[in-house]
Formats: sequence, structure tokens, C-alpha cells
Amino acid sequence: MATLLEQLKSMTTVVADTGDIASMQQYKPQDATTNPSLIAAAAKMPEYAKLVDDALMWAKKEAAREAGKLDKALTVKKANDRLSVEFGLKILRIVPGRVSTEVDARLSYDIQASLDKARSLIAQYEAAGVSRNRILIKLAATWEGIRVAEVLEKEGIHCNMTLLFGMHQAVAAAEAKVTLISPFVGRILDWYKKDTGRESYPPFEDPGVVSVKTIYNYYKKHGYKTEVMGASFRNSGEITELAGCDLLTISPQLLGELDGATGELPRKLAADAAHGMSIAKIEMNESVYRSMHDADRMAKDKLAEGIAGFTKAIEELERALEARLGAL
Repeated sequence: MATLLEQLKSMTTVVADTGDIASMQQYKPQDATTNPSLIAAAAKMPEYAKLVDDALMWAKKEAAREAGKLDKALTVKKANDRLSVEFGLKILRIVPGRVSTEVDARLSYDIQASLDKARSLIAQYEAAGVSRNRILIKLAATWEGIRVAEVLEKEGIHCNMTLLFGMHQAVAAAEAKVTLISPFVGRILDWYKKDTGRESYPPFEDPGVVSVKTIYNYYKKHGYKTEVMGASFRNSGEITELAGCDLLTISPQLLGELDGATGELPRKLAADAAHGMSIAKIEMNESVYRSMHDADRMAKDKLAEGIAGFTKAIEELERALEARLGAL
């Protein structure tokens, strides 16, 4: 009998949620996603030391050219971006599809700086011979981040809205014609467990799973082209309960669990089923977005927490890059 992973791949695009190249080679996902925490973790692995050094050497030359002199702070910032691109280039030699590369989380409320950063990342990929069609620029699903994505999509730069927890974020992203969104299933579950005091939820009641199902059905009912990619899973039950979702990005540990398990995997989400549902359309604008965000304690808490967490990972990586630059 086919494994659960094999069955899942027949109805959902499976994406590797990791910066570890070996895991991608083992599980053969269609796409891959990275984030600052994953890049920072991978950068500490001895097997990627040359990748880190290459990023630093590239950044040192670029910073000197731009500043007209050796500028350590500028070198580190450029190396941080370059390292994401270096990992992306390496990943794209393995996966046949796309890689998601994230814009600095510290820019989540700065439209122009985010635009500049996204365009710079794409330019680096294109200079390396990679088409922008194989890149998804990841942006936090703030109102400002969604406006950035709207502009980039018109330039042919495809975007992935991350740190997405609420329906208002999903609707705003779809209205902006964003390519893909990544609702954070596990982090939603974490919040509800803490808020309610419950130790667990069965998969079909899992608040993160319910959120993704609601978004998926809304999109299919109203004909949005934006794809839904469930992310941040805590257990394999959350994944199997979302079989049929457009995409699911899954950690190596959970990919291993699914690859080692057999049994029948029924489809839980289907566009045809959503078409027959009665789902009211939400009229979205900035005022509605901010009002819904303020009213959604979970989304408000988790978005702020996610930006802070990614910021911490970026700053830790920059300190490590600065130390390595000194050693070089």
C-alpha cells in the first residue's frame, strides 16, 4: 500500500519546510520554503560553512563597491540577504518547483524598504540565472506587507504571505492577487491551547486546521486564484486532515512520519465541494482589515510574536556572520 506521503502527494503539492538540503534530497518535495529561523539553524551546520563564507565574500565586495570602503555593518546586512539567496540557489538544484525567500521581518511595516529588499533578492536570483517564476518572495501579512505584494505581483514577482493567522489577512491577500498564502496551523493551535487551557484537540477540531479549511473554502467559493499552503504543523494529524489543500509545507520530521505510515488517506478539501457552500463575501479595505485585526486576539498576538521571533533569528544570524567575517 502507498504511504501516507505518497497519497498526499497525489492530491496536494508537498513543500519542504526546511533549510536542510539533505532532507529535500530524501523526501523529494515539489517546492521548498525557508524562513529566518530555518536559515539561521542551517547556517550553523558544518556542511554549510562554505555557503556562509561565499555569502560573506560576495557581500564584502558589494558593500565596498556601494560604500567606497570596507563597511562591516553593511557587509553583514548584505551577507544576511545573500545567504538566503545562496540557500535558495542550492535548493533550486534539487526541487523542480519554487523556493520561498523571506524579506527581512524588521521591514514588515515599511512598504518602500520591503519593495527595495524584494527587488534586490529577485535581482540576485536573476543574476545567477534563475527565473523569477521559480521564486516566491515571503512577506509578513501586515496590511503594509500585503500592499507590497500587490505591487510586486504586478511586476511579475510572485509572493507568499507568511505569518498569516486571521481571515482578514487571507481576504486582503486574495484581493491583492497574491500568488500564495501560508496560514500557520500549529501556531494557531499553540495560542488556543494556552488561551483555553486545553492540552489537545482532535485533528478535525484543531483551530489551525479549521482556519485553513475556512480560508480554502472561501477562496474556492469566490473564485480567487491565490493558493493556500498550510504551514507550521505540530503533528501529522493536522496534515492528513488538510489532504487536498493546494499546498502543505512540512518539516522533515513530519515528512518522515508520513513516509513511514500506511493506511487510506481520504481527501478532506476539494474545490468542487466548496463551490456548493453558502459563504458570504467579505468586503475588504484598510479600515475593515484593521478593525478585524484588532478584534482577533489570536491573530494580533501571533502576528506580533512572529515578527518578533523572526527579527530575533535575523539578529542572531547577523551576529554570527559578523563573528565569521572577523575570522575571515
